[in-house]
Amino acid sequence: MRHLAISAVFLGLMTAQPALSQDYITPRVENEARELIEKSLDSTIGYEVVESLTTEVGPRLAGSEAEERAREWGVAKFRELGFKNVRVEPFEIPYWERSFEDAEIVSPFPQKLRITALGGSVGTPDEGVEAEIVRFETLQALRDAPMTGLEGKIVFVDEYMTRTQDGSGYGVAVQKRSGAANEAGKRGAVAALIRSVGTSQHRFPHTGQMRYDADVPKVPIAALSAPDADQLQRALERDDSVTVWLAIDVQSPGMRPSGNVIAEIQGKSDEIVVIGGHLDSWDLGTGAVDDGAGVGITVGAGKMIIDHIRETGRRPERTIRVVMFGAEEVGLYGARAYAEEYADDLDKHIVGAESDFGAGRIWRFETRFGEDKLDRAAEMVKVLAPLGIGPGGNMASGGPDMGPIRQRGVPVVTLKQNGWDYFDLHHTPDDTLDKIDPDDIAQNVAAYAAFVWMAANMEGDFRAEEPDETLASE
Repeated sequence: MRHLAISAVFLGLMTAQPALSQDYITPRVENEARELIEKSLDSTIGYEVVESLTTEVGPRLAGSEAEERAREWGVAKFRELGFKNVRVEPFEIPYWERSFEDAEIVSPFPQKLRITALGGSVGTPDEGVEAEIVRFETLQALRDAPMTGLEGKIVFVDEYMTRTQDGSGYGVAVQKRSGAANEAGKRGAVAALIRSVGTSQHRFPHTGQMRYDADVPKVPIAALSAPDADQLQRALERDDSVTVWLAIDVQSPGMRPSGNVIAEIQGKSDEIVVIGGHLDSWDLGTGAVDDGAGVGITVGAGKMIIDHIRETGRRPERTIRVVMFGAEEVGLYGARAYAEEYADDLDKHIVGAESDFGAGRIWRFETRFGEDKLDRAAEMVKVLAPLGIGPGGNMASGGPDMGPIRQRGVPVVTLKQNGWDYFDLHHTPDDTLDKIDPDDIAQNVAAYAAFVWMAANMEGDFRAEEPDETLASE
């Protein structure tokens, strides 16, 4: 009954798509894509790759020695699995790491608080800072606050994040990560605290990158776990004057090496289908769902295609490129380096997609194609539909690391995952391998393998015949 329901929804939505003028996927390619789905569902390769990365490397903070070991791991893994043209394309990034973080309510209810510094934050003085808390229910409330009256205070932005399947609540909630520190600094506050940008009720604070505006005094900022934010909120309900002590020690020693690890499955032409995930992670967990899963899914899909080629002797028409992007978490450095490195070849990039939303099952196929090319997407969805994947809209992001090439006109696809619990784990100590279901990641591998095989062998491309700003516009 579940498959019948999916098919009914799919057929109904398909009526809104352009009528199919021809078959762009040959019967042979369609059958091969279906075979890839069947074999991928029976394979554990995606899970095995994530298990290897998170066990043999662990946390992989961008620019760290661990991220360097992850690049070495990536090269070895690509070669072990049979990929060709394996290489590291290096670049440098400004390095930041935490050394120490602690906080407590000093009065009137003395007790420890669980915090984590946000990436890029400055530290406090060695003795920390101790000041009265001023709570704001939302970031907008802080933005609307007078420019005086917060001098010497610690600002607390207590804004909640909405849990959604597609992760759309994150875009609103994440603004406080930089906004709280910048608004606090403008008003003379000595530090800022935020309720974690996440949906977990466990006592795990969520880290993440923040940035200071130019010409704004830099104040230290940390995230409270949700239970600790609740505790601080209750303390303020009982007493208008709550004092908190906060200490953060960080290191920012300058530029450090990072890099993209790249490998290919050679096609008959120099046109490229590019997929990938990001290799770096935050330092609190082992980076399993963010984004070891994306690496496992896309590398696993490539491995399934390599095995298919070995069995059939049929190479794809286009080259398939798999990228383990470096330094995504701290500012999409790897994505930008890739876009610069291949700026003269982006017209040969037929389509791109990144897996960077955990390991939940894919349920929707979103595109950013020329409007006159949506019939090609419709053909792909017909093949993916038995996996429980239906058609989505035509404003796909493609994933964070696809952003720089999407903005230069490369069509992209988002194979949208179920992210209902993603922000329970994202950027926390709870981001570990046990949160990944091998069956769910196999469904992802199956979807990516089939999509990539179809894209690499489909007639024509996905760009509009006439200039189409929807490919690049936000």
